[in-house]
Amino acid sequence: MTFARPMLLGHRGSPHRAKENTLESFRKALETGLDGIELDLHRTRDGVLVVHHDFELQGQPIAALDWPTLQQQAPWLPRLEQVFALAEEFPQAWLNLELKSQPGPSDGREALLVQALHGWPGRARAWISSFDPLALIRLYRLGVGVPLALLYSEPEMEELVPCLPVQGVHPQANLLSREKVEHLKARGLFVVTWTVNQVKAARELLDWGVDGVIGDWPEQLLAARG
Repeated sequence: MTFARPMLLGHRGSPHRAKENTLESFRKALETGLDGIELDLHRTRDGVLVVHHDFELQGQPIAALDWPTLQQQAPWLPRLEQVFALAEEFPQAWLNLELKSQPGPSDGREALLVQALHGWPGRARAWISSFDPLALIRLYRLGVGVPLALLYSEPEMEELVPCLPVQGVHPQANLLSREKVEHLKARGLFVVTWTVNQVKAARELLDWGVDGVIGDWPEQLLAARG
């Protein structure tokens, strides 16, 4: 996967301008001129992919709630299809879809995501990341058709990369150095890092050659690009 230039992505949109992981937050991030957004996906009990960071909502597992109940409790939560519709208003915008999952038996969230992407004409502007290596393997076997990336905040996770069908990695920013970025890219991987909220740090990472930086403050990211 190659980008025309390093991507600047809004972390859950623009969380300091609007509630994170909402359509309003995504719109505000894209309106500032960012290249795309990062967002989090869960599966509800009745098979809907919803955008939310935590595995629980108000103390209840999202996987145990149905969509009508979620709409009542948190009407600001969008479905993935609503995000796709918003992205059509910004035809140059990229989507980093983080599939929230935990290792173990699948509840079918990977298949739902593959189906959703196959039905979206703009899927060439998307890729999927996950902390769950099993989810990445399932997505690949299901023929997801978009690039996959391993998310990690522990350096040992990098040892799994050769065993996974991924084209990229999403290491936490504090795991990177110029040498590490060069090493990862020499292995043919694209490198997107998170969560970067200072201009100096973002500028340094871009200088090291990362392919994308995810942050909470669009203005800081844009200032780093100069």
